[in-house]
Amino acid sequence: MSFGDEYGAGPGQAGEAGTTTTRTRTRLPESDTPRRPPRTSRSLVTVVGVVVLLIAAIAFANRDGGESDGGARATGSGGAAAAPTAATGIKPVTGKTGTIPTGYSQDEQGAQSAAANYAVALGSDGMFQRESRHAIIRTVHDPAVAGALLTKLDKAYSSAFLTNVGLNEDGSPPEGHTFVSRTIPVGTSLTEMSSGRATVEVWCTGLVGLAGEGSTKPVTETWFTITQRLRWVDGDWKIESSTQQEGPTPVNGDNRASTADEIADAVIGYGGFTYAR
Repeated sequence: MSFGDEYGAGPGQAGEAGTTTTRTRTRLPESDTPRRPPRTSRSLVTVVGVVVLLIAAIAFANRDGGESDGGARATGSGGAAAAPTAATGIKPVTGKTGTIPTGYSQDEQGAQSAAANYAVALGSDGMFQRESRHAIIRTVHDPAVAGALLTKLDKAYSSAFLTNVGLNEDGSPPEGHTFVSRTIPVGTSLTEMSSGRATVEVWCTGLVGLAGEGSTKPVTETWFTITQRLRWVDGDWKIESSTQQEGPTPVNGDNRASTADEIADAVIGYGGFTYAR
């Protein structure tokens, strides 16, 4: 998935100058995620000229059921060596807007932390209902672009799209089913940083689908990389624009695919995290 338009914005407050490439790993402070079922391929769609972060949702609704080639694309700058896999151990932000962590530092770690957390929020099931979607978008995006983006998203999350996903027209799951939409950052890479702006790649895996007996949209996993262009706005990092593409995707293991009931129980029993670093 690739983005079209770039959003223009005025200069922000001064940040660290120059261009740098920094890699980190994420810390997952809450419970382990449940087993992931075998991966199926899917196609990704552009929405109204600007690909917005529907994450796996659009792909889920439009998957073709074929087999993936399993290829992986290197991300970051020139295949630079990865940093140690341990989390940085630096204390995370303590502020929140709703359930989304906010109030990041104006430095490399702050930009990467913001990008990872925003990916989690934008890949959540809250994006499928209008009220929570508006709250998420206004929290994580630059106010200069949020209004126009919401207009596009409200059109994208149409009744027809929600029905195609398997949901009711209001975004709720059908009776007896549990809707799953989670994005889990695997790592981040800061590819550029200048005065008041930063570009961060977030490599993610995700779960999306309907868990329940007779579901025609079973929960599957996705692998994708989101590139977020961030701007320092009113004392915090906010998204100016984003792009998304498939992979890198690992070879699927030999894990047994769980039953619909097991997946539904896991979604209820294992809470998702709200902070990744």
